[in-house]
Amino acid sequence: MIEKLTWWLVRHPWAVVLSTILIVAASGYGAKNIKLNADYRAFFSSDNPHLQAFEELQDQYNKVDNILIALVPEDGQVFNTRILTLVEELTEESWQVPYSRRVDSISNFQHTYAEEDDMIVESLFEYSADLSEEEIQAKQAIALKDPVLAGNLIAYDGKATGVNITINLPGINQAKEVPEVVGFVREMVAKYEAAYPEVGFYLTGVTMTNNAFPEASAQDIKELYPVMILLILVLLFFSLKGMWGTLATFSIVVFSSTIAMGLFGWPGPEVTPTTLSAPVMIMTLAIADCIHILMSYYHGIAKGESKPAAMVESIRINFQPVLLTSVTTAIGFLTLNFSDAPPFHDLGNIVCIGVLAAFILAVFFLPALMMLLPSKKVSESFGENKKMQVLSDFVIKNYRALLVGFSVVIIALIALIPMNELDDNTIEYFDWSIKFRSDSETIADTLTGVQSMNYSLKADGEMGVADPEYLKTIDAFAEFLRIQPEVRHVGTFSDVMKRLNKNMNADDEAYYKIPDDRQLAAQYMLLYELSLPYGLDLTNQVNGNKSATRMIVQIDKITAQEIISLDNRAVAWLEENAPQYMVTEGASTAVMFAHITERNIKSMIGGVVGALFLISFIIMLAIKSVKLGFISLIPNLVPAGMAFGLWAVFDGMVGLGLSVVMGVTLGIVVDDTVHFMTKYVRAKRELGLKTEAAIEYAFHTVGVALTATTIVLCAGFMVLALSPFAINTHMGIMSALTIALALIVDFFYLPPLLLKLDKDKTEDAATDIHSSADQVQSPEQKIEVQA
Repeated sequence: MIEKLTWWLVRHPWAVVLSTILIVAASGYGAKNIKLNADYRAFFSSDNPHLQAFEELQDQYNKVDNILIALVPEDGQVFNTRILTLVEELTEESWQVPYSRRVDSISNFQHTYAEEDDMIVESLFEYSADLSEEEIQAKQAIALKDPVLAGNLIAYDGKATGVNITINLPGINQAKEVPEVVGFVREMVAKYEAAYPEVGFYLTGVTMTNNAFPEASAQDIKELYPVMILLILVLLFFSLKGMWGTLATFSIVVFSSTIAMGLFGWPGPEVTPTTLSAPVMIMTLAIADCIHILMSYYHGIAKGESKPAAMVESIRINFQPVLLTSVTTAIGFLTLNFSDAPPFHDLGNIVCIGVLAAFILAVFFLPALMMLLPSKKVSESFGENKKMQVLSDFVIKNYRALLVGFSVVIIALIALIPMNELDDNTIEYFDWSIKFRSDSETIADTLTGVQSMNYSLKADGEMGVADPEYLKTIDAFAEFLRIQPEVRHVGTFSDVMKRLNKNMNADDEAYYKIPDDRQLAAQYMLLYELSLPYGLDLTNQVNGNKSATRMIVQIDKITAQEIISLDNRAVAWLEENAPQYMVTEGASTAVMFAHITERNIKSMIGGVVGALFLISFIIMLAIKSVKLGFISLIPNLVPAGMAFGLWAVFDGMVGLGLSVVMGVTLGIVVDDTVHFMTKYVRAKRELGLKTEAAIEYAFHTVGVALTATTIVLCAGFMVLALSPFAINTHMGIMSALTIALALIVDFFYLPPLLLKLDKDKTEDAATDIHSSADQVQSPEQKIEVQA
């Protein structure tokens, strides 16, 4: 059936080519509907408990989406008229930022103090240009001592300060809202940078994090795609030794990506930077099918066959292995749907579509297109490689030593896997070429923590936050957190109440403590709230019915495991020292990302195991052998295990990007095994060759193509290593390593396994097949003699 269909294709090339172009154009038109999602929440499934806790927190209090503008004077002097005026002007203008809900800085900090029988509430630095040196110094002492400001909006050493803008996005179209906010802030800051060249301005915050994702995507498209296209053209040219085959393959590469992105885009989905690496993967994977088909095609032409006949024969012998590799690769990528991070679902589905499209184009469109392109002159030696002959001889001759040696290496590397740690660092998702990364690092060094954790601490009913025992408990909890080495600042409502108690007692330091009377505490809080200006109320710390308060913990740039450890210590303290209704876990973007790697790996295990058995079953059906199917399991499994063992030696941190590598590479590493095994089985069944000769035949017929495709695949995934987005970088490096190890295993471990486990007992082990092979010249003759 395949032969008949291919004959029809090569006899009607124009009809096939034109109809294919129309289908590709219609499919690809849907790509225009794809939107870029600029929300970190896209990385979490809706049932993720840490996302749900964070959403619940934001429903109770002001949203934590923010932009922090850090100001770092070159001379380290914040408290002078010029810089204080700058802070005051920047604070005032920041209220104009789109969707801004609150602006906090040392200039508008609501300082309270007693004046006879009154409590005065006023901005700490107002009309800074009119302040005397003595007044500035007095206010400086207040700022550096106040627990709300110090380590938060003013550095402990007073050498840097910040303006924090709380953002409340409508959430209708974050792809437009986030860039709108960031663009406005950057233009505003640029104006002040020109006016104050002696001051460094740095931006961080949740909104800046959101914006860093599309910026990384734009940089990928600008830098990675051109590199990928150039790399493909160069590798294809050297693999196929000609221009026309290169152009034909490149057209399929482009068409496959177009179809995948177009079909995925028709419903109008939103995608993340991780998803936008799909075209690079599809372009890489689509090449493999074409190389196998074209190498067999050119080999047929070299033997004197006509173009149509050579193509029909190439499709006949390659259809099954190419179909198998495409299906298994698609299954591997579909396992990404088990991931706890939705962007990986999209990545897996897009690549799955692209891989299947590449298969259809390779077996239907490529034969027709090659008939229309000029025929190249092919030497009789095309596709032959004496090094493959030497390699097969070496493997067969030393198979016992290779079997033992590689078994030891494989076991040793797999034994190293537990040395890896499930860890990550959200700030380091972006490399230094993304300004968000460098700005965040500077802010972490000079001002405050760039990551945070929030604890919503429930009180005993409405207005329970005024209960002295509750206030004492949260105050003790804050003191516990402040002595933790990872913590830079703790913002707690108890500090506000202690200050109010002191103010209402003539600013006597002896009264800087929690009020003893609940009614008195409630009155202090009401009086303070009535004195606050619009936009600077307590809703960022106290919920609507006064039944809970939020504690905000600013932490250093620490890893996921360190965040989890800190949170565990905090929860343990609450369980031991607070009523049960106050016990809660931390909630924030940092906490969410800290847990996602572990959740992702756990969710992926079932999918990968299921896919592995499905792939093995498909291979068993295809080669019609349960024994060979089980043998093929080994080279399909061990490359990923070896790669993670090597990763433990050289890095050891397994983050979000690596948590999906098994799914990404599972279907790809199977490709080499499928091509080698199908040629091996064909040699034994169709040509009647013995095991040694069948292995040699497999090396001879598919060894060069496997090497070429592996080089292309490794190079393609290594292109992702150039991405400024660490998830793509780590996924690319680890995938390339796994694919390279797969070829090594298939060349040096699979043949010894076959010689050990599949050798017929009737085969004469004492027969020296190599002595007779030395008498002939060509590999084909050598195989004949061995048969």
